[in-house]
Amino acid sequence: MRLSTKGRYAVMAMVDLASHSGGKPVALADIADRQEISLSYLEQLFGKLRKGGLVKSVRGPGGGYLLAREAGETRVSDIIMAVDELIKATRCTPGSPSGCHLNKSRCMTHDLWEELGNQIYLYLSSVTVSDIVERRVLGSSGLIFQELEQSSVAAR
Repeated sequence: MRLSTKGRYAVMAMVDLASHSGGKPVALADIADRQEISLSYLEQLFGKLRKGGLVKSVRGPGGGYLLAREAGETRVSDIIMAVDELIKATRCTPGSPSGCHLNKSRCMTHDLWEELGNQIYLYLSSVTVSDIVERRVLGSSGLIFQELEQSSVAAR
C-alpha cells in the first residue's frame, strides 16, 4: 500500500499550519517554503481542505489559512479523506462485490489486504494533528526494531 504525495503533503501542511499559526492566519507561501512543497500544489490541496471543513481562509493583508477546528480534533484520516485519497490496500473498488480479476472474482488474499486497509484507516483515525505537533506519535516501530536488535545480539 502506498500513500500518494497528495495525502502526505496535505498532512505535512496541516501540521505546519498548526505549528506556526498561533491563532493568526498563515500564508501558503510560508508553508510551501518550510515544507518544500510547490505553492500551486498547496493551493489545490487547501481548496479541498477548505471544502472538507478542515481549514478556513482569511482574505486581505495578513491573510492566509487557519485550522477550522482545534488541532486535537483534526484526525489524520480526515485530512487524507478530504484530499480524495483512498486508504486501501486492494486493487478492487471499495465496497464493490466484484473483485479485480478479469472474471470479476476476488483473489484468495482479498480479505487480508482489505483488512490491512481497515487497520491503516483505524490507526490514522487515532492520530490527531495535535499528536504530531506535540510529538506524541511514539514511533513504536523503532522500539520493535530495538527489541529485535537486542534479541539478535543476545543470541550471538
